[in-house]
Amino acid sequence: MTTHRSFCDGITRRNMLRIGGAGLLGSTLTLPDLLRRSAYGADAGARDDVSVIILFLHGGLSTIDTFDLKPEAPAEFRGDFAPIATSVPGLSVCEHLPKLAQSAHRFSLIRNFTHINSDHGPADHYMLTGYRPTASFNPSLKPNNQRPAHGSIIAKQLGPRGGVPPYVCLPVMHPSCGPAYLGATSAPFVVEADPNSPNFKVPDLMPPLIVDAERLESRKTLLNSVDRFRKTGDVAANAKAAQRSKFQEKAFELVTSTATRKAFDLGSESVSLRDDYGRTTLGQSCLMARRLVEAGVRCVTIDHHNWDTHYHNFHVLKNDLLPQLDTGLTGLLRDLDERGRLEKTLVAVFGEFGRTPRVNKDAGRDHWGPSNTILLAGGGVKPGLVVGKTNSLGEKPDGPSYGPEDLSATMFHLLGIDPAMEFYTAEGRPVPISNNGRVMQDVLA
Repeated sequence: MTTHRSFCDGITRRNMLRIGGAGLLGSTLTLPDLLRRSAYGADAGARDDVSVIILFLHGGLSTIDTFDLKPEAPAEFRGDFAPIATSVPGLSVCEHLPKLAQSAHRFSLIRNFTHINSDHGPADHYMLTGYRPTASFNPSLKPNNQRPAHGSIIAKQLGPRGGVPPYVCLPVMHPSCGPAYLGATSAPFVVEADPNSPNFKVPDLMPPLIVDAERLESRKTLLNSVDRFRKTGDVAANAKAAQRSKFQEKAFELVTSTATRKAFDLGSESVSLRDDYGRTTLGQSCLMARRLVEAGVRCVTIDHHNWDTHYHNFHVLKNDLLPQLDTGLTGLLRDLDERGRLEKTLVAVFGEFGRTPRVNKDAGRDHWGPSNTILLAGGGVKPGLVVGKTNSLGEKPDGPSYGPEDLSATMFHLLGIDPAMEFYTAEGRPVPISNNGRVMQDVLA
């Protein structure tokens, strides 16, 4: 699954920082840059104890079949699934989400969520950044951000916490999860490996096990020699070089430390707990996300494929996708709750859009931006709520609605970041981080 990607500023992820053949966090994000920003750029007003896990259901979850069923609608709208009761009186969800039904007291549903884009790529960008892309948007680019992803804004504003990156994407990086004009230091650390693989390891996090301590120390010495060679007689340049060397030294200690290895060591979890999350990519990604936020990562984005159910929607959901979501998300919410971390971890579950209210000729549902339900839990969200509603056919919100800008504003607010703040492009143009979104006050605890 490992790929060689370039940032929008042209920096290749494997060229960020090296120690010989063993990459010292040779990834989308370098520890020296993280440490430097930690020393100079954290938001003093932030809630330093809160993290966010974004579970992005890439392709578009059919929310009319899961979280907003219409059992009274005509057959061509209501589909094949029946609602079941949940742990919250009056709230029902799909019959194929029985575990989530019993965890409904831990989450809330925003049923009046909507936007006007029903195309993959642009809609992904909209949901993951809070900004609709302009006409020049190219969905084939990797990354393709015109605006920074939520995780990049969080990384930029808050910096790292402890010895881990502030922003991690797994198992791969969605093309719209990049930093845009914020640059490589706000890009995610990308796992680029399937946590459900029997041989799972993070390619760019740790040196190979065959590289012993003596060889690492030799590479460290070589790196220091290269730094000394680069120095010139310029006082300012020497000062910057000395400062960078300081952060490289600390980065070396962190990347070879027991604590850093432990954060990414899924094998240290019990077999029973891993089974509780489900032995799937989605389930084990959720478990990895819990470990990462517990270690101090501020934002984890899980990109899970493929929810684009144009064909055989009900068969695919029932037999493949929904069992994974039911087990993985329930495991995450329960585990966070039992560890006392749910109130400090915002969990946001959404795709780029919903699916068409009317079932198509292939027993599928097509793209549908006008009606979507998102799930929020923890991190300051009041649990057990249903906010808003859609009309009788699930075509659009019935009454006031929320959109991607409001989701952005709410997430930033819960992290203690002012949604009205602005960042500046390379040209010096101010850009609001949430595009004038509204905080969804009716979901706050």
